[in-house]
Amino acid sequence: MNYSTLQKLVAIDSPSGYTEEASQYIFDLLKSYGWNPERTNKGAVKCALGKNPTLAIAAHVDTLGGVVSNILPDGNLRFSKVGGIQLNGYEGAYCRIKTMEGKTYTGTLLLDNPASHVNKDLNSKQRSLYNMHIRLDEIVESKEDTEQLGIQVGDFICFETNYEETKSGFIKSRYMDNKAGCFVLFEIAKQMKDKKKTAPVELFFSNYEEVGHGGTVGYSENVKELLVIDMGVVGQGCEGKETACSICAKDSTGPYDFEIRKSLVQLARKHKIPHAVDVYPFYGSDGSAALRAGNDFRVGLIGPGVSASHGVERAHKKGIEATIDLCMRYIAQHKK
Repeated sequence: MNYSTLQKLVAIDSPSGYTEEASQYIFDLLKSYGWNPERTNKGAVKCALGKNPTLAIAAHVDTLGGVVSNILPDGNLRFSKVGGIQLNGYEGAYCRIKTMEGKTYTGTLLLDNPASHVNKDLNSKQRSLYNMHIRLDEIVESKEDTEQLGIQVGDFICFETNYEETKSGFIKSRYMDNKAGCFVLFEIAKQMKDKKKTAPVELFFSNYEEVGHGGTVGYSENVKELLVIDMGVVGQGCEGKETACSICAKDSTGPYDFEIRKSLVQLARKHKIPHAVDVYPFYGSDGSAALRAGNDFRVGLIGPGVSASHGVERAHKKGIEATIDLCMRYIAQHKK
């Protein structure tokens, strides 16, 4: 399986609120496969794989990131989180600052006074938004210097992903949550077109999941079921692993639809698809948002296992491909 579309999508900066380029890439890719995608008013992409879709399969293209919240007296930047960034996992990360005028500057996320030779508390200091800054890669010594570059409060901060595929099948990169899920939808679209098949299914790429309202609206009017593809948690107390598809029974917002979960588990067992059923204690999804918005959907949640979520993430091709396989089996049950 060719993962070039995943690598290209990962390379496009897309923190929540700054997803236009990534969404356009998705739109153009689906069109190149021979489908007719649409854009919602909020900027999401949806694509029917047949007439009158009753099942939506959703993934989110938006990622974590930040916005400039303050320009410091020395010209460097404070920032506000976009989504649930773990500061310890992002310290030292390279980033890009996108200005309103379309300029891009680079920088690094650092603790204040980051030199170990002058800061005896460097290792013990609690990291917070109030003692970390973006060090600009520009010669600036004052707030005015930075403002003259065109940088201002509200500019988006996009962190480097460090994408790498290993010989053993791992994909190491930030934002496997949830660009790996978007790739699952890419492959569904490609395989359905290659096989010249249609189904009453809609692919839905939301663009505000990390801030809680991505999956709330925009679905086709006949949709009754929503299958969300998002990262499967890999960690202590969880059954999931990177080489399998995770099927979520419950997260912090409550249980997912039992009948959908039962059907997914039965398909995985029947077709020997590597999988694990799991409970996520600190997790919410586009499915959660859709239900809170009042949609009369039955909702399920699955996804490839992702290690070190919201930090230095890693997935495996086996887990991604297991998720694609399970989706295709589930779609086959929805043919007219």
